[in-house]
Amino acid sequence: MTSVSVFCCLKGCLNGIGFTSTVPHIPRENPIQLDTSFMGYEVVIVKGGQRVCGAGAALGNAPLVQSKSYFEVKVQQGGLWSIGLATRQTDLSLTQGGMDQFSWALCSDNVIRHNKQDLFRIGASGLVPNVTAISGPVPQEGDVLGVSYDHIQLKFYVNGEEIEFPTVNVKGTVYPALYVDDGAILDVIFENFNHTPPSGFEKIMLEQSLL
Repeated sequence: MTSVSVFCCLKGCLNGIGFTSTVPHIPRENPIQLDTSFMGYEVVIVKGGQRVCGAGAALGNAPLVQSKSYFEVKVQQGGLWSIGLATRQTDLSLTQGGMDQFSWALCSDNVIRHNKQDLFRIGASGLVPNVTAISGPVPQEGDVLGVSYDHIQLKFYVNGEEIEFPTVNVKGTVYPALYVDDGAILDVIFENFNHTPPSGFEKIMLEQSLL
């Protein structure tokens, strides 16, 4: 990514973040955020670990260890992006999720991928051989995408509407995973959700709080 691209990325990422001479009361920060220790070299994380842009992948700092976990991602600015789950063995330089055996992701081209395989394609009936076409809303800029995981099924949602067909056979200790490129900006939401989580699902909790 060129220096100009980095500047444009930073400008877009920082848009809407104001700086004042007085410091207002700051509410308690959610300990769950994107992890600067597990992100690609060309990834930029700002907004208290809640916004990502640049080129590459960023993981959350807490694994999904509870029985039913849920989080959301807002597509703040379009481009190439993917959201889903990945283990810490995934290649963080990849700009698209699902391109190795350690990641499972819904991508901006409306395909759910794992290990370089197209598992499902939204609204592409009969267009792609050997790929299951599924009905559902097509994600767009400004949409809020939900992700739920219960250690059996990984499901995606668009503005609260569930995408048909869950992803199964997710293996290993997985973390929230966001991938960006080509100007995409994603905001991850780990609490105070825009849409009510599916029944029984709740925000990601740190492992020690489950003991």
